[in-house]
Amino acid sequence: MTEPEQHGNAEGQSRYRTLLKISSAAASQPNVDAVLRSLAGLLSNVVAFESVALLLLDGTQQQLILRALERGVQDPGIEIGAEIPYVVGTAVARAIEEQVAVFVPDAKQEMMKAPDLATRINPAALHSAYVFPVSTSRKKLGALVFGTREKGEFSSDDVELMGSVAEHVSVALESALATDAAEAYQLELAHERDRLRLLLEINNHIVTKLEVNELFRAASASIRRYFGSDFTGFWLFEEQSNRLKCAVLDFPGSRGFLDDISVTEVSQEGLNRLRTRTATVMAASDLAMLPTVIVEMLRAESIVTLSNAPLITTSGPIGVIVLGSRQDKSFGQADLDLLSQVSNQISLALDNALAYGRLAASRNRLEEERLYLESEIRSEYNFEDIVGKSSALQKVLEQVSIVAPTGSTVLLHGETGTGKELIARAIHNLSPRRERTFVRLNCAAIPAGLIESELFGHEKGAFTGALMQKRGRFELADGGSLFLDEIGDISLELQPKLLRALQEQEFERLGSAKTIHVDVRVIAATHRDLSAMIREEKFREDLFYRLNVFPIEIPPLRERREDIPLLVHYFVSKLSRRMRKSIKTIPKLAMNALTNNPWRGNVRELENFIERAVILSQGEQLNIPTSGLESASTGSATLVSKFHDVERNAIIDALKAASGQISGKGGAAERLGLKRTTLQNKMRRLGITKKDYGR
Repeated sequence: MTEPEQHGNAEGQSRYRTLLKISSAAASQPNVDAVLRSLAGLLSNVVAFESVALLLLDGTQQQLILRALERGVQDPGIEIGAEIPYVVGTAVARAIEEQVAVFVPDAKQEMMKAPDLATRINPAALHSAYVFPVSTSRKKLGALVFGTREKGEFSSDDVELMGSVAEHVSVALESALATDAAEAYQLELAHERDRLRLLLEINNHIVTKLEVNELFRAASASIRRYFGSDFTGFWLFEEQSNRLKCAVLDFPGSRGFLDDISVTEVSQEGLNRLRTRTATVMAASDLAMLPTVIVEMLRAESIVTLSNAPLITTSGPIGVIVLGSRQDKSFGQADLDLLSQVSNQISLALDNALAYGRLAASRNRLEEERLYLESEIRSEYNFEDIVGKSSALQKVLEQVSIVAPTGSTVLLHGETGTGKELIARAIHNLSPRRERTFVRLNCAAIPAGLIESELFGHEKGAFTGALMQKRGRFELADGGSLFLDEIGDISLELQPKLLRALQEQEFERLGSAKTIHVDVRVIAATHRDLSAMIREEKFREDLFYRLNVFPIEIPPLRERREDIPLLVHYFVSKLSRRMRKSIKTIPKLAMNALTNNPWRGNVRELENFIERAVILSQGEQLNIPTSGLESASTGSATLVSKFHDVERNAIIDALKAASGQISGKGGAAERLGLKRTTLQNKMRRLGITKKDYGR
């Protein structure tokens, strides 16, 4: 093989390798610009050109967009993104329409066919060029232009190589353009998502924020985050004046901005502009119409752009939203359109919110008065969750106040639902142990075989299913209080161990011989008659005495009917807030029915009944099935009333026979077979005074 042949063969192999590299590099690029950069870098090694440009057709097919440009030493004088008219008859148009390579021997003469382009390109940048079509089987994309400052055509090998390059670039560009389009679509989706999120946030603020300033504060933060503004403010017009009052200003980047200016005079021109029904942008030149003091402060904070949207209701303009930015041209038309939507949302709610604010202020004042009166009823003993003012309840609270600081064991006795756990918590909260744990255990709610483990804990493997060590309630309550509800349900087998824990403050976990020492105060409760259980040998007498150090009898609800209205109001208020209802009144007939109902389940039954009534109530008035209550309560109330009358008369007769003597030999207590304290409690409950039995 001759030397020229060897040289030609080597050159051909070099071009082939370059083409493979171009194809591989172009296919791997993520976007159009990267495709052209990789192309120019590789191709310049084998083809002599000064610049390569990629022109792509826009969506109208009437314009060419300069999407990429790799320049030589000479600046061509045109920038990426420039729009070039698509002129029929030009070399670029011929290459695209006929899908052939077109040689341009004189670039300056060619540019005269498009005068607009000729004025924008440096005539010294290139002398001649080759234009190759860029297309796929599905679409004509544009053209690839190789330019040189040298005269004359490229060699046939160069033209063939550049044509092959254009074909490979076409395939790569189709993929890159699809990627660009997908990214643009994703960006558009993200923008739309953020826009809808802002509108949804504003709507949620409108629904949940009842006070005007609370709504403004929440909305301003959401608006500022979306628009990226430096501050967001709400100003309201004062009635019958040309003044704006700053309601809320959210300006994290500055301290004290406008803090000293709550009311601002606005010129008539500025006022008219603020009252327009569309959002507007105020550039630096427009800020002069604002009050001088505000202009100075804006300048001090380097605020150069303001955007505002009016707050307008059916009754007229009531205020304005203002966004401020330290960047020039921060707000586009899309921003103004969205800000107008936001202002419309807030405007529709603002009128109602202002009216609601006036009503809420009146309602809150009445609510505060009611809460104050209720707190006065409970303030003597500071029992937060115990509602009532009856003498029977006050006596219980008095006993709680006496025993709470002592640390002694307390036995609470009362019917189911009378609030024994509340009393136990009150004892704990008023004791020196209030900073430690209050632990409770309902002995009736746990199977008998598991109560010992719950009380004293167990070691791993102590019994089937004991997969790990467990601390009992006594350990959890160390240093605090342990409330044992329904203590009468403790089995006889477990009672000795409980007695030891109470007396010695020590015990062993199930499956362990290690003695654990604790410091626990026990508060027990039951609705059973433990004395009767002792006689029936169902409860240990020594355990009873250990528990009964300080007994407290909790009266049933029927014995403190004057507390029922207070309890009803308390439960209605609590449940209404929880269910987001606005119940303000309770009919007198309904309250009478509730007061006279027997409430065999006591406070628990009353609370459950009120919860059902609140669920059924649709307006501002509590709706209860009064007919059922009345029929159920009338007979019971009459029966109770008759019993109380008989009991009262018997006590009065005994007092008269004893000449007013209550205790001692021959006293009324002895005649009735009662203890002195029991008789005195009954006299207090029945309202018996000296004038009833005195002579």
